[in-house]
Amino acid sequence: MLLLKQVTILDATSKWHQKVADILIEDGKIAAIEKAITSKKAKVVAAEGLHASIGWLDIGAQIGEPGFEHREDLDSVTQAAASGGFTALAPFPNTNPAIHSKSEVYFLKNRAQLVDFFPIGALSRDCAGVDLAELYDMAAAGAVAFSDGQLSIGSAGLLKRGLQYLKGINGLLINHPNDTSLSKSGQLHEGKISTQLGMKGIPALAETLMLKRDLDLLAYADSRLHIHNISTAESVDLIRAAKSKGLRITASVSVFNLIYNHEQLTTFDSNYKVMPPLREKSDCQALLAGLQDGTIDAINSNHIPLEIEAKKLEFVYADFGTIGLSTVFPLLQTDLSDILSLEKIIHLLAVQSRKVLGLPITSLTVDEKANLTLFQPNQYWTFTENNIYSKSANTPLIGTTFRGKVLGIINGEFHNLS
Repeated sequence: MLLLKQVTILDATSKWHQKVADILIEDGKIAAIEKAITSKKAKVVAAEGLHASIGWLDIGAQIGEPGFEHREDLDSVTQAAASGGFTALAPFPNTNPAIHSKSEVYFLKNRAQLVDFFPIGALSRDCAGVDLAELYDMAAAGAVAFSDGQLSIGSAGLLKRGLQYLKGINGLLINHPNDTSLSKSGQLHEGKISTQLGMKGIPALAETLMLKRDLDLLAYADSRLHIHNISTAESVDLIRAAKSKGLRITASVSVFNLIYNHEQLTTFDSNYKVMPPLREKSDCQALLAGLQDGTIDAINSNHIPLEIEAKKLEFVYADFGTIGLSTVFPLLQTDLSDILSLEKIIHLLAVQSRKVLGLPITSLTVDEKANLTLFQPNQYWTFTENNIYSKSANTPLIGTTFRGKVLGIINGEFHNLS
């Protein structure tokens, strides 16, 4: 039994929305919500400025296991997710073996404990971009969407077949648009910084050219498509226009691409070397505008754990990626709270991510399962190595002082890593 004292509730579906109340949790369910509750048996959780919402969900994190346990395993990614306020992950299938059959889907779902796993199955066998994987069997086993994850779907024919097949089972296809024939060997966004540094750039065209193709194929197949991690102003315009035409399309953006731009790379810090690359300030502004008007549906961590041997190298040899599960909320609250309200941030993390995947959305009401994120939006704290629960530490944010701290999560039981 758990008693949360004087909590500000953020849940537009609850009659307690934006009100302060006590919440009693018993046997994994919300037993009562009242202005004041007294219990001698319950463990009390109280903190200054404590807020609660339904649990947050992240789409597209890299989980490592199976095959890359030296970077991340399911236990460490669970701890990292919980520390960032996420009660659920919909991880990408880029493991070894890939999540490309019902066996791997069952493996992930059965390993879920405190943090729920909603597996994204591979669109193609081995994520190789050639033959469709066992989509129907994976859907029956619990896969919530299909994608080749970090690997963009280069074959128009494969994408068309995938969209057509998934239409029959109302499935969702996810693609990260990146035409590798244009971006290959690129190190950062193609612009004045890449020119100053004398490095090959990754043009915005690599994203928008594939996105235009994807939209044409989506209209042809009349299916469902999610565009993951857009990074350019033109991509926002293209998706906005597609939605106005009635296409069944959603989109998400990485928190890093919202906040940082390619000027960060003048320091040669390889932890800012991410995919999609950090673009122009004008792209960041367009992405924020897309979030505000609903063109972009959700925000994700773009969590890609990498061992030190893959990142502590000369910039051109370092792999793309940074860990991010622990720092999504503090980054948004610290850097964007003057643009995105707290209520909007929580809605994007908790509700919109579930809507993208077509998952049920719980409510912070009596008799519902206790699936909650607890956070202090105005708490200042400094992110140190002690706050990293991933097996990997590839992040440029160590030593950063944030406003906005996650206290813990409740998914049946309370988990506090702060």
